[in-house]
Amino acid sequence: MKFFDRVLNPREIRRRLGMNQEQFWTQIGVTQSGGSRYESGREMPRPVKELLRLVHVEQIDLSQVKRIDFEIISYLKEAHPDLYRSLRRAARARAGGHDVGSAADLALPAGEDFAPATQAPQPQPVPTGEARND
Repeated sequence: MKFFDRVLNPREIRRRLGMNQEQFWTQIGVTQSGGSRYESGREMPRPVKELLRLVHVEQIDLSQVKRIDFEIISYLKEAHPDLYRSLRRAARARAGGHDVGSAADLALPAGEDFAPATQAPQPQPVPTGEARND
């Protein structure tokens, strides 16, 4: 059993947040009755565990997260791992975490430029003064 599985007690998390079952479970797309079953010991599917962790433990507002955010993270991890680690340390330090880095850690490694993995298509000029024949 993984550490996360042992400490993830949904009833305890819900009570600490001062929420009733309906408030707590509907935020992650689970019915109150389904949440009650999980709180009583029924095995939670991994996606439900992850949503519970993100929304109620990490306090992430999923309505603010976009696919491009994950694409940027993936790109940074792959193309600029030093920059990714530096940004991660800075974010943790800002949030009061233990992985403290300095402002100098935010600089790109020597000789590297930050550029997207693929170039975005350039917008095409819109023709003006032409009649449309729809």
